[in-house]
This record gives sequence, C-alpha cells and structure tokens, in this order.
Amino acid sequence: MPRPRLAPPWTVGGVPVQLRRSARRRTLALQVRPGEVVLHAPARTPKETLSAFVESRREWAERHLRTFAARQSPPAPWQDGSPYPFLGETLTLRLVPGLRQAERLGDELRLPAGPDLAASLEGWSRAAALPLFRAWVEEYAEALGARDRLGRVALSGARTRWGSCTSRGDIRLHWALSRAPQEVARYVALHEAAHLLELNHSPRYWAHVACRMPEHAQWRRWLREQGHTLLPS
Repeated sequence: MPRPRLAPPWTVGGVPVQLRRSARRRTLALQVRPGEVVLHAPARTPKETLSAFVESRREWAERHLRTFAARQSPPAPWQDGSPYPFLGETLTLRLVPGLRQAERLGDELRLPAGPDLAASLEGWSRAAALPLFRAWVEEYAEALGARDRLGRVALSGARTRWGSCTSRGDIRLHWALSRAPQEVARYVALHEAAHLLELNHSPRYWAHVACRMPEHAQWRRWLREQGHTLLPS
C-alpha cells in the first residue's frame, strides 16, 4: 500500500513540498521532478530539522524546477529568445545575422541566424560538453581505481543508449545529456566509468556506482522518465 502524502507547510519555487515519511528510511532526501518536489524523511525526524534541510536545498531545487520548465515547452522551432537548457543552466538563444560561429556570452547563446539553427545548437553543445564529460569520466575512473583501463572518451548521437563502454575501455556519452541537469550527466559518466571494472550490471557493478554516488537511483529514474525530452525531434 502506498504511503499517504502529508501536507507540509513549505513551498519551493511556488511548488508545494510533499512530505513522505518512512520508518525504514535513515536519511533525508529532496526529490525534484517537473512541477513536483518531494521530501523523503525518517518517521520521527523533527519538523525543525526538515525545515532546515529544505532551506539548505532550496536554491538547488529551484534551479532544477526552472530547468524542467524551460525544457518541457520550448518554442518550436528554436527562435530568438528561446530558453535552452545546458547542464542545469537555462541559456537564452540570440540569433545574430552575419555571425559565423556560435558563442556563449554570459547567459546568452549567440547563434548564426539561418536555416541550420538545430545543427548550430548541436555543434555548440557537443563542443562545450565534451571537455566536461571527459573530465567527469576521468574523475570517476580515477576514484574507482580504474584510470589505467580508460581509453578514449568521445560523444555519441545514438538513439538507443545514453552511454557505452567497450572492452578496450573506450567510453562514449550522448551529446544530448548536455541538456540534462548536471547530476544526470554525471551519473551517466559514472555509470560508464564503473564498466571499466565490471562490464555488466551485476551487484558488484552497482556497488561500485553506489560507492561514488549513493543517490544514483534518483538520476537513473530521471532518465527513464524524462530522457526523451532531451533528444532532438
């Protein structure tokens, strides 16, 4: 039987925070989905502790709510002034006649005005995301003691998977993860880095993932539920 939802007194970004207590839970966790914020808590946690935890995570949660909102209903086709999600940030597209190459200036992403806007967006996203993705994979490979097994890190455009790791240690991450919250992209980087130790999804494999990211199930679930919104139409 599902646990009842209690009516808490908090809101984050205008969204009421749902409180779900469990006698089996030992830690606090704030879960953010499009238009929804859920606080998971042990059964006897005092309200003052809950309030302090919500406040400590407020800025993080509001940032994700804004990113979700920007991604759920972008103008189609992309146009001047459209919001564009990039690793937890929301950039504003600016179409500039005569501009030769896409460039970011603060929170604006300036693109050449013309019929190839989608290609320009993908090209910029790939170039901007690859150094970050490579650094994250290397960071996790090092933390897992598998840096010597890592081969080449590259980007993918596959429609069926978010990442891959070969037996040679070559790792590929989908460029569209750049449109996801940063935690989601980092989860996929860790997911593939852990395959350097276990080229399977055995309990030992998931133990490696959980060791570096205890909340990994939250981001895995996000990809299952929201991943389709990242892909170009």
